[in-house]
Amino acid sequence: MARTLDVGCGINKYPGSIGIDVNPRTKADVVCNLDHFPYPFRDGTFSEIRAIHVIEHVGDVIRMLEEFYRLLEPGGKVIIATPHYTDFSSFCDPTHRWHLNSYSLRYFGERNAGYGYYSGARFNEQRVYVKLLALWRYLGFEFLVNHFERFRRFWEYYLCYVIRGKVIEWELRRV
Repeated sequence: MARTLDVGCGINKYPGSIGIDVNPRTKADVVCNLDHFPYPFRDGTFSEIRAIHVIEHVGDVIRMLEEFYRLLEPGGKVIIATPHYTDFSSFCDPTHRWHLNSYSLRYFGERNAGYGYYSGARFNEQRVYVKLLALWRYLGFEFLVNHFERFRRFWEYYLCYVIRGKVIEWELRRV
């Protein structure tokens, strides 16, 4: 049976998961500060961790990913979603500390651009999906961004302030 941890579960806890959140007015099973490590679980407890619209709120993204690495069994899956830094919602919420793009988590993988020394936690990117604003999705740009790596890089470098992103979703596997 899959053991799933829903980090920052809020009021929409993932069905069948164990939810943790800082706010006691949520559906969290465990109330804890997500910026204080370690979380109250043993190493390798979970086969899946979900962090949906929470990573942009924490004080230390690297430390949070290291904690996910600790909590996952080998080969375990992490699902992360966050606003793309060009989306209006990324900057209108005063609790957002980080504004990320589709390459922000590459430091934990093989293609870490030489910055792998920041952390020993390693994940393989199974999937990176960028949702675009509706107009650009209807015009086919979302398909191009998500199906052609070179186009996604070109978009992030040159086009993303015109053809704005909405949400980034990652699926990572613990190495």
